[in-house]
Formats: sequence, C-alpha cells, structure tokens
Amino acid sequence: MTRTRTSPVRVGVFGLLGSGNLGNDGSLEAVLGHLRERHPEAVVDALCGGPEVVTARYGIPATRLHWYRGEYRTASRATSIAAKGLGKLVDAVRTAAWVRRHDVVIVPGMGVLEATLPLRPWGFPYALFLLCASGRLFGTRVALVSVGAGAIGSPATRALVRWSARLAAYRSYRDPQSRRALRAMGVDTTRDEVYPDLAFALPTPPPTPGAPRTRPGTVCLGVMDFHGSDDERDRAEEIHRRYLAGTTRFTRALVEEGRPVRLLTGDGADTAVVEAILAAVDSPLVTAAEAGSLADLMRETAAADAVVATRYHNLVCALKVGTPTLALSYAAKSDALMARMGLDAYCHPARAVDADRLLTQFRELEAASAGLRRTLAERNRTAVRQLEHQFTVLSTTVFPTTDHARALREIR
Repeated sequence: MTRTRTSPVRVGVFGLLGSGNLGNDGSLEAVLGHLRERHPEAVVDALCGGPEVVTARYGIPATRLHWYRGEYRTASRATSIAAKGLGKLVDAVRTAAWVRRHDVVIVPGMGVLEATLPLRPWGFPYALFLLCASGRLFGTRVALVSVGAGAIGSPATRALVRWSARLAAYRSYRDPQSRRALRAMGVDTTRDEVYPDLAFALPTPPPTPGAPRTRPGTVCLGVMDFHGSDDERDRAEEIHRRYLAGTTRFTRALVEEGRPVRLLTGDGADTAVVEAILAAVDSPLVTAAEAGSLADLMRETAAADAVVATRYHNLVCALKVGTPTLALSYAAKSDALMARMGLDAYCHPARAVDADRLLTQFRELEAASAGLRRTLAERNRTAVRQLEHQFTVLSTTVFPTTDHARALREIR
C-alpha cells in the first residue's frame, strides 16, 4: 500500500555554484525557480563551490564542496600536497553524510561530464563521483539535469565521469552530442532525453524603466580566458595568444568603423582578457560591462545590435533575448547550441580567430538580422515548452511520493 508523504521533500543542489561562473549560477537559478513553483514545500540546500555567495544570493543554506580550501590551487609544497590528499578522504565522508540527508539531489546543468576546459580528475570529476556513488548507496536519487558531456582524453577523468553517469538515477543532456559522448563511453543512454540548456527557462528581463538604450550600432563582444581544452595543455599559451590577438584586432576594426564595443565576461577569470583588450584598443568606444548574473548579461545583449561571444552562456543569453549572434566556438556544445537556434552558419573557431574572416561573417550576420530575429523568437518559444516538459518529467520520476526511500535510509 502506498503512503502519502507527511514531511517535506529534502532537495540538495550540487556543483561549482557561487564560484564566479555566471552560467553555472544561472542553471541553479532556473532549477530553484522550478522548485519554488512546483515544490514550494521542499526544503532546499546546496553543496557547492561558493556557499557564502549561494546563500546570500538565493537564500538557501549551503555547504562548501571541498574540505580543503586550496583544492583548485596547484600544490607544490609537501604540506599542500598532504592537505589535498587528506581532503579527498574527508570529502568522501562529508559528501556521503550530506547526500544521506536528502531525498533528491539535482546537478543543475553545467558541463559536468565534459573536459572542454582544463581540469584534473581528482578535482570536480572525483567530487561528482562521490555524489553519485553516495546517492546509489543511500537511496538518494541523483539527477543530472540538462548537463553537458564530451569526449575525454584522460583515462582517469573518463572513468570517473562514466561511473558518475551510470550511478545517477536520472540523466538528461543539453545537446545530442553530449548524449552520444556518454554512449561512446559505455553508458546506456537509451532512456535519456535531450533538452535545451536550463538557462532558457529563466525569465527574460524587461527593459529597465527610464534607462537609455545603448548607443545605436553597439556590438557586444563576449570574451573568455581561453587556453584550449584539457587535452591541449601543451599548447595552452599559444592558443591563448592567438585568441587574444584575433579578438583584439576584431575590436580595433569595429572601432575604426565608429562602432561602439561592449565587452562582456561570464567568469571572473575573463577579466584579464577584458583588461588586455582595453589596453590595446585605447578608445572611448570600447567599454566593459559589469554583469553579476545571466539577467545582467541578457540586458546587455538585448540592448546591442549584434553579439559576438565565446563563453557558452554568453551565447545562451544573447540568443534567448533574440539578438543576432555569432559564436567564437571553442567546443561542440557551442556549435550544437547555434544549430538548435538556427544560426549554425554563424560560427567561427576560437582557436584560430581570423579577424578579417570574422568581420566578413559579422557583416553577413548583420545583413540577415531581421530574419534571424524572427527565427530566434520561434526557437525560444520551442525551448521554453521543452524545458517545461522536462520539469514535469523530473517531478514525476525523481521526486518521491511516499516515505519509502526515507524509511530505508533510517533503518541502515
């Protein structure tokens, strides 16, 4: 006989949240919006990278993801190496204890199953494995929701990602390539679905009352502290120099045409690139935005005539508000996003930015602006409907309706 729940569902959210990446935080915001709308009784907290930020910004209790605060700094001294090693053991206990207190844990979006940027297997991949293994051990359903995945060269990282995915109770992906990547790693993806990125579920901010529109002709340029992928560490500095030189030359060319350029970031690490471009192109036409959320990025991109952007969630924000956008693509996820939104003809490789060719593509983008805005409006409506469907599926398949799972944990 099925019993009706008499106590609130306990939901945890997990990831590198509150750590300065606006895209990650935007995915969290979308999931919190879903929970508040469909599960207002749920008790929600987080295990995340920046607990103070998450609590202050979203009003939920939060716990630090790693016991050792220097987890993502390079360890050179014996004491640092020992502390990192000890931290791995402590984190296993901390993560298990945190997971056990919950009925459901949601990993909201993010590229948690990919290595398109440099990372070490014993950093976040290990933390995700601990989460999923603990969920399986204690009967807590772990849901990987609209996540990104990709081919991974490192055997250790690939093994951790593969087992994390296998142990999760629910998986969905933000593009078809991600699902194919998991299948290639040996994960059965037969029942897994593909949905848009969670940020498409966020509300589009209305224009700020009384705020003047950005100067006509403004181009938003979203930059990134780009050094290649995890498999390109040996060429990281060369890739970065080429990227910076190309974006700087493109900026200078726009300024010479009298076009205002608004520089955007998506992570705290991108500030160095902004400063380098401002120093190289000394002009009042080049300004830098101070965006603290995806809503801020949406307002910036909505006020522009066109957007050229590198970071994935810079692209998402521009496309969501319907602004014609050109992607400086650094991974398959960017190409897939542009294809989903009908702008796959407007991609340029971030590893080999050719300013002349980029200018040509940019002019083609602007010439097709009116039609592209109509296409984006239609694709955005479709994305919202698809994400509403996913949230319904998530509620019916992952959230408990009885006390059975909790009772199992309490007798262990």
